[in-house]
Amino acid sequence: MQRRSFIRSLLGIPALIPLTTLAEIPPHASLKIQESPVAGFQYYSGERLWGLMRLGDLLELQRESSNPYDDRAVVLFWDSYKIGYVPRRDNAAIAQMLDRDVPLQASITKLGDSNDPWDRVKINVRLIS
Repeated sequence: MQRRSFIRSLLGIPALIPLTTLAEIPPHASLKIQESPVAGFQYYSGERLWGLMRLGDLLELQRESSNPYDDRAVVLFWDSYKIGYVPRRDNAAIAQMLDRDVPLQASITKLGDSNDPWDRVKINVRLIS
């Protein structure tokens, strides 16, 4: 089993989150959940806002359960502008955590000038205390 599949299977177990108490995480600490590219970056405000974005900028994660293409959709907002989604292949655990009001934080970890939109922006999602 590949590492990514193993971690995804662990994070997808509904019982895992209640066993991991936020009290065990020191104040103002965080735990990295995953790193992902931004899906759909080229279709939303990302290209227009590209020059304003900086490494470390915080992003808002928001569930979009009414999405007709993906019932686990998680939208990414930069300064209230929609810039894309957490990729479908990576969003199951994050969607479950958001549905349970688990405090998560996303930030930009890579800004690349690749022509491949999947390689332009990478984000980290962290569990915060």
